[in-house]
Amino acid sequence: MSIPPPTRDKGAPAPQPTPAEEPSSRWRRRRERPSPWAFFADFPRVLPYLRPHRRLAGASLLMVVVSTVMALASPWPLAILVDSVLGNHPLPSVLSALDGVGRYELLAFAVLAGLVVTGLEHGLAVVDEYVNTRLDQNMVLDLRSDMFRHAHRLSLAWHDHKKTGMLMFQINNQAATIGSITVSIPPLIQSVLTLAGMFYVVYRIEPTLALVALSVVPFIYYSAGYYARRIQPRVLRVRNLEGTSLAIVHEAMAMLRVIVAFGREQYEHRRFRAQAREAVDARVDLTVRQTLFSLVVTMTTAIGSALVLAFGAYYVIQKRMSVGELLVVMGYIAALYKPLEQISHTVSSLQQQFISLRNALNLLDTEPEILERPDAVAVRRVAGDIAFEDVSFGYSGRPGTLRDISFAAPPGSRIAVVGPTGAGKSTLLHLLPRFYDPQRGRVLIDGHDIRDLRLDALRAQISIVAQEPLLFAGSIRSNIAYGRLDAGEAEIVAAARAANAHDFISALPKGYDTELGERGAMLSGGERQRISVARAFLKDAPILILDEPTSAIDSRTEAVILEALARLMEGRTTFMVAHRLSTIRDSDLILVLNRGAIVEQGTHDELLDAGGLYAELHDAQNAAPRRRAAAAIGADGLSELTKAIVAGREQGAELAGPALAELARAMAAREADPVALADDGLQAVWLLIGAAWPLLADGSPERLHELADGGGDGAPGLEEAAEMARQMLADLGLQSASPTLAEVPR
Repeated sequence: MSIPPPTRDKGAPAPQPTPAEEPSSRWRRRRERPSPWAFFADFPRVLPYLRPHRRLAGASLLMVVVSTVMALASPWPLAILVDSVLGNHPLPSVLSALDGVGRYELLAFAVLAGLVVTGLEHGLAVVDEYVNTRLDQNMVLDLRSDMFRHAHRLSLAWHDHKKTGMLMFQINNQAATIGSITVSIPPLIQSVLTLAGMFYVVYRIEPTLALVALSVVPFIYYSAGYYARRIQPRVLRVRNLEGTSLAIVHEAMAMLRVIVAFGREQYEHRRFRAQAREAVDARVDLTVRQTLFSLVVTMTTAIGSALVLAFGAYYVIQKRMSVGELLVVMGYIAALYKPLEQISHTVSSLQQQFISLRNALNLLDTEPEILERPDAVAVRRVAGDIAFEDVSFGYSGRPGTLRDISFAAPPGSRIAVVGPTGAGKSTLLHLLPRFYDPQRGRVLIDGHDIRDLRLDALRAQISIVAQEPLLFAGSIRSNIAYGRLDAGEAEIVAAARAANAHDFISALPKGYDTELGERGAMLSGGERQRISVARAFLKDAPILILDEPTSAIDSRTEAVILEALARLMEGRTTFMVAHRLSTIRDSDLILVLNRGAIVEQGTHDELLDAGGLYAELHDAQNAAPRRRAAAAIGADGLSELTKAIVAGREQGAELAGPALAELARAMAAREADPVALADDGLQAVWLLIGAAWPLLADGSPERLHELADGGGDGAPGLEEAAEMARQMLADLGLQSASPTLAEVPR
C-alpha cells in the first residue's frame, strides 16, 4: 500500500531548502581567525627600548644590506669557473673588462673571488654577531630595569596575590625576549631582500624557473597561519607551566625550614615532580609539533628545489641555458629557499617570543594602586603630628578590615594598638607609609593629607621595625647602612651601640664585615632584630612604627631590645602594635581594635577601670602565668620564697623583683580565686616580705600573724598580703599558737 505525500495548507508558504551553513557565518569565522602576523601588534612597544641604541640598530641594518650583496655574489665565482674557464661561454657583462684574459689567469681570478666572497661573508657574520649581541643585551637590561622598578611601585595588595616565583620568571626570563625579537628582525629583512634580489637575477636568466621557484611561497604562508592557530596556544600554556615550576622552587626554598620541621620533603618533591612532569610533557608535545611543522616546510622547499632542477636540466638539454647558469640558479634556489625556511622559522620563533614579551609587558601595564599626584609636594622633616579621620579600608574579598577609624597623635606621643588577632592592627599602621590607601577618609601628617605628599618624601619620615626582622644577604655593615646609604663608619657603630648590637657584632670573627646569608640566616632572631633597630636608629626618622618587634623573642632578649627601643622612641611619634600588654603600659594612648573598629581608647589605667576588652586581654595575659607558677610551686612555695629572701639577705641584694612578685602572686592564687592582683600587688609582696623577715631573722612569727589578721581595712595591697600570710602560716603549721621558727616541723 502506498503512503500519500504529506499535504500542507494552501495558504502556507512553500518550505525553503536549509543551507548547510550561511556564507556570512563562514566569513565571520574566517575573520575571527588569528592572522599569522597578529603577534606584531606588540612590536611598537619594542621601539622605545630600541631608540637609545639606534647606532647599534643602524649598524645591524647595514650588515643586512652588505650580507645580502655577498649572498647574491656567492654563486658567481663557481659559474665563471664552469662556463668561462672550463667552458667557452663569455663572461657576464659586469666583468667585460676581463675579456681577453687567459684561461689560467681567469681560473686564478675565479678561485680568488670565491675566497674573498667567503671570507667577507664569514667576517661580516662575526661583526654582525657582536653588534646584535650588544643590542640584544642592552635592550633586555633596559626592560628588566623598568620591570624591576615598576614591581616596586605596585602596592602590597597586588604583591599579596602574586607568586614571587612567577614574578621572577617574568623579569628574568620573559623580559629577555625583547632583545631576541629585535635581533630576529634584521635576518627577516635580509631574507626578504635576498628573496627579491635572487628572484630578479633568476628571472633575468630564465623567467619560467623564477616562477616555478616561487610556487612554494603560498604554502609557506599558509603554514605560518596554521602555526598561529594550532601551535601558538600550546606555546602560551608551556610558558605558564614553566613559570609555575619556578614559583614552586622559589616557595620551597623560602619555606625550607618549615618543610624540614614537618618532614614534608617527600611531599614537596612529589608536588614539584608532578607539576614539572606536566610541563615536560607539554614541552615535548610542543617540540614534536614544531619539528613536524619544520619538516613540512622543509619538504615543501625540497619539492620546489626538485621542480627547479628538473626544469633547469631540461632547459640545459634544450640549449636554452648553460651549465654555469644552472649552477647559479641552483645556488640561488638553495639560498632562496633558505630565506623562505628562515622566514617560516623566524615567524614561528617570533610568535613564541611575542607571547613571552606580552606576558612581560603585562607587568608594566599593571596600574599601580598607590599613585603619586602630579602636584605632590616634598616635605622636609615633619614634627610628627598625625591624625586619622574616618578612615575605612578593606582588602579584595575582605571588606571592612578597618571601619571609621579616627584618632589623633600629637608629636612625640606613643600610641599603642592592641586587639585580638585579625582585628586590623598591622593594616592600620600600613596605611601611614601608604603601603595601602584608605577607601574612605584620610590620614594627615602635620596637617597634610599623605596623598598630597611625594611618596619618597613621605616614606623618608617613617622608620619601621617589623615583627620579622628582614635583612639582606650582605654584611652587617651594609644592612645597618641601609637606613642611610651615605652614613659613615662612626655613625653605623653609634647606631649599633644604641640598639644594643655592638657587643655581639664585635664578638664575631669578622665583626661588621660578617656576611649574614640569605635573610640574615647566620644570626639569631634577637640579633637580627637588633640590627633592624640599628637600621631605624641610623635613618633617624621622626615617625616610628613598631609592628610587634618582640613577639617572637625570649624574655631576656626582649628586655635588651625593649631598652634599645625605649631610646629609639625618644622624641619620635611612635606607633606600636603589641600583644604583650606589659610593653605598652606607659603609652600615651592605647587604641583597642576589634573587628576593624576602635572599640576603646585611653591610657592603661583608664582602660583597666573601664572593664572592657582591654581589661579582658590584660586579665587573660596575667592570669595564665600565675596559674602556671602556682601549679609549679605546689607545697614547696614557702621553701622557694624563704630561699629567695635568705639569698637576698646574705648577698645584700634588694628583695624586690619579678621573681618574688610572681611567686607571691602565685601563692595568693593557690586557694584564692585566680584573678589578677591589682596594681598594688607589688606592695602586697613587700608587706609579706616585711612580715616574714622577723621569722627568718629570729624565729618570731608575730608580725606574720598580725599581717594575717589585718586584712580588710582597705590599705593598698593589705588584703592580698593577708591572704598570702595566711597561706604561709598554714604551710608552716603556725595557724594557732605562735611558736618560733625553731619549733616549726621540718
